[in-house]
Amino acid sequence: MNPINKKEIAIATQRVGEGFYNAGNYTSALQNLLEAYETIPDDPYLNNSLGLVYLAKKRFDLAEDHFKKALELKKDYFDAKNNLGAAYLKQEKWSQAIECFEHVSRSLVYGYPEIPYANLGWAYFHQKKYEKADFYFNKSLQINPKFLISIHGLASIYLETGSHLQAIDFLNQELKKEPNAAILHSDMAKAYEGINDLSKAKKSWSTVLILVPETSQLAMEAKKKLNDLN
Repeated sequence: MNPINKKEIAIATQRVGEGFYNAGNYTSALQNLLEAYETIPDDPYLNNSLGLVYLAKKRFDLAEDHFKKALELKKDYFDAKNNLGAAYLKQEKWSQAIECFEHVSRSLVYGYPEIPYANLGWAYFHQKKYEKADFYFNKSLQINPKFLISIHGLASIYLETGSHLQAIDFLNQELKKEPNAAILHSDMAKAYEGINDLSKAKKSWSTVLILVPETSQLAMEAKKKLNDLN
């Protein structure tokens, strides 16, 4: 086969794989991306896509390898740098994750600075450095006030530090703006559990079940909580 045609087929196969990834079909995505990888292993965008699929399939070590390769091939690839930080987060490599997110947040050309700021918030949250986590979640929300990851992050700080009433006030405000945000209803349920208002906790968990797919992790958590509370 003509090498040009072979490369074109590989690129088309990569696009198919990325389509499967966006649809949540990670196994088909991986099959197509690996097929493309046989022909164009030195494509930084393909390596980034492979890393994302491995993240979704919880193979964080392989995700890390492909994000690193993407960055070797394209040093200013900020999406891959942020994704590498996410892979480090999943492996509890907090300092490496923070380095990645700080690097991306300093970029003047990265289009979504709320993302690395939110990720910095989560890195510090997992280190139990709640003041720093609060700072970065708020910095993220200054850029994008509707960024759910950071709203959930602030709620998580309130819950983790036992500030349940503050969590309830905060979540009531946010749920007026985002009433279908299932993760915030789960945060609200936990806040009500924290003040022993089990009736309202059950109502919030029931709302979660309405909003998410039945087989999702959040749905399974809600079912277990409702069973425990009954």
